[in-house]
Amino acid sequence: MYELSGVSKVYRAGARTVEALSGVDLTVADGEWLAIRGRTGHGKSTLLNLLGGLDRPTAGRVRLEGLDLGRLGDAELTGVRAHAIGFVFQTFNLVPTLSAAENVEAALIPLRVTGAARRRRRVAAALDGVGLADRAAHLPAELSGGQQQRVAIARALVKEPKVLLADEPTGNLDEDTRDEIIALMERLWRERGLTLVIVSHDGAIARRAKRTAVMSRGRLTVR
Repeated sequence: MYELSGVSKVYRAGARTVEALSGVDLTVADGEWLAIRGRTGHGKSTLLNLLGGLDRPTAGRVRLEGLDLGRLGDAELTGVRAHAIGFVFQTFNLVPTLSAAENVEAALIPLRVTGAARRRRRVAAALDGVGLADRAAHLPAELSGGQQQRVAIARALVKEPKVLLADEPTGNLDEDTRDEIIALMERLWRERGLTLVIVSHDGAIARRAKRTAVMSRGRLTVR
């Protein structure tokens, strides 16, 4: 699914440079679940952004199914993100004035899914898949943290992506809710045949993942 070779990422602020990633090589198989651990500021989120086409490498190549993401034009890259990749973040990123169903449906806008009935069916199926069919009309403020993260997962999966990328998805949750979300993501990974990459400090995620890697000072060690 992914092949990274010699990937580096350098950020410049005036005369100062920060090397967030240095010579990263990584292969992620189709349908694999990879957990990436490491301390804050050591490059985990930068790597996830490159996998998701949210940023481009300074050097090296990031290939997704043979496509060099760093060399695609902006429109092509937007299309890849819209169709192939789902994102889940620590802070949920739900629109507070939209219901759970409307937040999920918003992910279908770039796909130009026609027909209101068809969109509603996909949204209903996505919410049912995360156990929130009865919360479709609720605003984010009316949902618990765990329920909001479930909505965020449904929003990522309603696009029917090949890849799900998650950045600290349990970071804002208590221990019991964390375990529920990990179990949910594992079930969805198995049922849908997703390629799942999670970056997290959470050792519970690493223990459940099928392979782990560690980021340290911009370098990646795969175990």
